Amino acid sequence: MRLVQMMDAARGRRVGVVEGSTVCDVTAVQPTWRCVLDIFRAARRAGTTLDALVSDAMGGARGAEVDYGALLQRRPGEGAVWLLPPVDHPDPAHCLITGTGLTHLGSMAQRDTMHKEAAAAAAPKTDSQRMFEMGLAGGRPEPGVRGVSPEWFYKGTGHILRGPNDYLEVPAYSDDCGEEPEIVGCYVIDDDGVPYRLGFAIGNEWADHAFERVNYLYLAHSKLRDCALGPELVTDEPFHDVRGVCRITRGDEVLYDSGELLTGEAHMNHSLANLEDHHFKYAQFRVPGDVHLHFFGTMKLSFGHRAPLQDGDRVEIAFDRMGPPLVNYVRRVPRECAPVAVQRA
Repeated sequence: MRLVQMMDAARGRRVGVVEGSTVCDVTAVQPTWRCVLDIFRAARRAGTTLDALVSDAMGGARGAEVDYGALLQRRPGEGAVWLLPPVDHPDPAHCLITGTGLTHLGSMAQRDTMHKEAAAAAAPKTDSQRMFEMGLAGGRPEPGVRGVSPEWFYKGTGHILRGPNDYLEVPAYSDDCGEEPEIVGCYVIDDDGVPYRLGFAIGNEWADHAFERVNYLYLAHSKLRDCALGPELVTDEPFHDVRGVCRITRGDEVLYDSGELLTGEAHMNHSLANLEDHHFKYAQFRVPGDVHLHFFGTMKLSFGHRAPLQDGDRVEIAFDRMGPPLVNYVRRVPRECAPVAVQRA
């Protein structure tokens, strides 16, 4: 099933199910379902799955229909209805955004080069190489066995989450920012503290790679930037062999073309189950009601292969079987960021 979340300027938030070139308004059939989280909660109460509940509720009724092509072209705030991220939380503080790196072969090679150049290290292996090799050796354990831990990072809460056609900002304090084309696992914690995977979505894990290159220990800082998700939540993608592409354009000029991107378990050194286990093993990530959006890494990014991005540059990420591409635009924040002066209480 392919679900989207929308904002109606007159009626507020809506959920839709994609059927070909149209979006059927699920909220028109079940008015209490104003976000995907509402549907998940209703499915748990009914003892069924999200897909089954939506299918049963729609039945023969299609609800109001929205032209999907028109939706995909609109910026936030344009027209009567526009797209939101396909999964979020009404309280952004309860949407936690995280990720794992060094999960793809290409990623290891690019990160390794970055860190070698930064440190001019004489050591035979960098931390990136060692971390990747640990995943190769122990990232695919047998069921019921805990494997080796992957690299892990925190991005922020739902306050940094952007949807299709929205802007991704380059703050004044950033050295640069750039895309990371990834698949994102979308999860909800139920009332008993059990994580449930809703499905997957296309993600752009926006980060400051120039800052990371200064020193590997700046990785945590470099991730604290916006990110984007969408357009769709795909509930039935097996995440085994997923292929895609990323293109960055400035008007009619192509600044960067990734070529074929490979993701999914067939192209990773960790199993999906192992990545999920090492995130949700922490009790603070099993708080009932919280939404988790977890980026699974990429094999390639444009950093080092293009000039710095400018206002209005267009970033498009597409993956097979994941719905239409995720499109976002670059916005540099020109104002200087003065040091934050903390006041005494």
